[in-house]
Amino acid sequence: NVPGTKVELTVSCRNLLDMDTFSKSDPVVVLFVQVSGSSEWKEFGRTEVIDNTLNPDFVRKFVLDYYFEEKQNLRFDVSPGSHSALLGAQDFLGQAFVALGEVIGSQRGRLERPLTGVPGKQCGTILLLAEELSNCRDIVTMQLCANKLDKKDFFGKSDPFLVFYRSNEDGTFTICHKTEVVKNTLNPVWQPFTIPVRALCNGDYDRTVKIDVYDWDRDGSHDFIGEFATSYRELSRAQSQFTVYEVLNPRKKCKKKKYVNSGTVTLLSFSVESEFTFVDYIRGGTQLNFTVAIDFTASNGLPSQPTSLHYASPYQLSAYALALKAVGEIIQDYDSDKLFPAYGFGAKVPPDGKISHQFPLNNNVENPSCAGIEGVLESYLQSLRTVQLYGPTNFAPVINQVAGTAAQVTDGSQYHVLLIITDGVISDMLQTKEAIVTASSLPMSIIIVGVGPAEFEAMEELDGDEVRLSSRGRYAERDIVQFVPFRDYVDDSGNQVLSMARLAKDVLAEIPEQLLSYMKTHDIKPRQADPE
Repeated sequence: NVPGTKVELTVSCRNLLDMDTFSKSDPVVVLFVQVSGSSEWKEFGRTEVIDNTLNPDFVRKFVLDYYFEEKQNLRFDVSPGSHSALLGAQDFLGQAFVALGEVIGSQRGRLERPLTGVPGKQCGTILLLAEELSNCRDIVTMQLCANKLDKKDFFGKSDPFLVFYRSNEDGTFTICHKTEVVKNTLNPVWQPFTIPVRALCNGDYDRTVKIDVYDWDRDGSHDFIGEFATSYRELSRAQSQFTVYEVLNPRKKCKKKKYVNSGTVTLLSFSVESEFTFVDYIRGGTQLNFTVAIDFTASNGLPSQPTSLHYASPYQLSAYALALKAVGEIIQDYDSDKLFPAYGFGAKVPPDGKISHQFPLNNNVENPSCAGIEGVLESYLQSLRTVQLYGPTNFAPVINQVAGTAAQVTDGSQYHVLLIITDGVISDMLQTKEAIVTASSLPMSIIIVGVGPAEFEAMEELDGDEVRLSSRGRYAERDIVQFVPFRDYVDDSGNQVLSMARLAKDVLAEIPEQLLSYMKTHDIKPRQADPE
């Protein structure tokens, strides 16, 4: 799982408690990272100790892998440094809890938090600044060809392709790119391809990049021709000259005394460009606006019955509430007003019992926004008591509603994410496809989470990963839908926190790319963060 990017955190504190009798405190900040899906905290690193100050600006930075789709909880503990370590627990100077997304989602990537933890005392504040490391935004384009590769096919020549692996810190390798197959040749020229630098070497220019050469076979049992190793730094130096690598097959080398090589691979071209990243847009002020739509059709079962998908027991949340919390708690870090429009669909609504496909959960047509994810949950539970579950399952009205809002601001300052949680088969497929194709040119993404045991084949069609969605001859400008069945993420041991973390990780993973594809298609550059 390649991180979205690497982020450098700079830490300062202001107005710390003064614990030293004869001078000011000598503070140090220790960063702990919460293990995803658990309550365990692990020490990540610590700043240097700065002597005799209550307002330290620490030089030593923390470099963290940043994943938009995960809730990355951080804890900063401030205490006197090693000089006064003997004084014991009473010198604890305070702590702060914060999600990495909150820092990145703050204005200009700066966040100030009060320190707490010393009863009855003002502990001062901690200031955090998040900056993306520049090599994370580099994209490499390269082209390779080969000469005199070993002949592997009985009747023809070989059908060669390359597989690239980046090395991990533990000495293992992770696949990061496969070229296309060039048929029936021992001297292939592969098409130029593009790959992010972080995928190739995770920002470490000297890390080994291993490249295997294979002969393609229809049955998948591709024949190994040979391998060679290089590094990002070595590849980048090769921009000025054709670099030739010997392709070696270790088994052949051991068996044959006269073995020279199994051919050569030449780097024809290598260029690096910087691309704007998700973090650039968030730091430039782009807000993510989160809207929720919940399925209130009768197929969910009566909410008062334990068999219902809407049933909220005193001990655990329903699948609907879990999906809402999992996605919402991450997105809310990137939305400054924390006000989320929330709708229901497929119910008969008071006072006249009319069927509605976009009724506000808070019963306020003028302002359907709820305060925070807790506010959405509250309104959702309230609606379950007042509306009658009915049908059919129509998505188009709520998609068009959000698309209408998204169409009002298309300059890149607002991006909308609509979460639809549903239990079943969609009734208005044609209208929904039409609505999605129209929405695909707007600053919005749609996440559909399927709950319950239903078959969700129709949803797979809306998620245009395999085949680009079309409606009446029009094709979607970009893929904006991500569908997942919730049952695939439920933890067997009943750990709801883990289920939520798994779900969020998968459904949110495509949002940064979808946002970037909108900005790129419309040639929108990130706003420069204002100087101080």
